[in-house]
Amino acid sequence: MKYFSEDHVWADVDEDKATIGISPYASDELGDINFVELPGVGVPVVQGEPVCVIESVKTASDVLSPLSGSIVEVNERLEDEPELVSTAPDSDGWIFRIEEVQKDELDALMAEEQYDVYTAEEDDDD
Repeated sequence: MKYFSEDHVWADVDEDKATIGISPYASDELGDINFVELPGVGVPVVQGEPVCVIESVKTASDVLSPLSGSIVEVNERLEDEPELVSTAPDSDGWIFRIEEVQKDELDALMAEEQYDVYTAEEDDDD
């Protein structure tokens, strides 16, 4: 199941593993992405802490991990094709995978329907 953080990062959770990327909303806000600083495999991550940096034509932005765990894989395609985060943020543009996901941390995240309402409210605030 896919969960979202208030920082516009998604986690597709399967058992104790999760694939992590930024939401299409975040991708739209950033604009064309031209560089992704990938984290290292084996690196522990903590929910809400910076893991890597995405650079776009507009800005550089930290990606905060939506869950704690240990990085087991990074999307190496992004080294040569960082634009995948712009063109396919919720599929081929995933950034990293973690294992040892703490299920109790899911309570701090939103289901997709909740996230849609959250982003609509953010748009209303603009």
